[in-house]
Amino acid sequence: MDWIEELRVLPGVLYAMALGGAIGFERELKDRPAGFRTHMLVAGTAALLLGLSRMVLEDGQYGGKGLQIDPLRLVEAVIAGVSFIGAGTIFASRSGESVQGITTAASLLAVAAIGITVGFRYYVLALAITALTLAVLTVLRALERRAVRSIEGDQGRGG
Repeated sequence: MDWIEELRVLPGVLYAMALGGAIGFERELKDRPAGFRTHMLVAGTAALLLGLSRMVLEDGQYGGKGLQIDPLRLVEAVIAGVSFIGAGTIFASRSGESVQGITTAASLLAVAAIGITVGFRYYVLALAITALTLAVLTVLRALERRAVRSIEGDQGRGG
């Protein structure tokens, strides 16, 4: 395989990193345990692994030699790896009253899925999922805070 052919995967990896970076930037602004670079790397790695599997399947060097790659197995491997990283972002307080980092762990899973989507060359879908993820992390958070303040205000008025 010509080295130029190998570079075909690179734009997808860069695109996935940009999308993951957008979500990671939001996490970074909130000073969460996994931020900009981590989200970029997770999304880029997922896209690379799927792109690499496609490339190997298309490579004549391996064709006809019984090589089979199940893309869903690669998806499972990516998810398992990201789950390990995500678990490292979750912390329980010593008192056991609260758990922190679950949203960041979920955002890492989301960027892995975005990277997988890019790896399968569904670029518009990946962009849409990125926008939805950012909406969940920002818009829903603002609505959640507003609802809590409203409830606390009602309780303070005896109502």
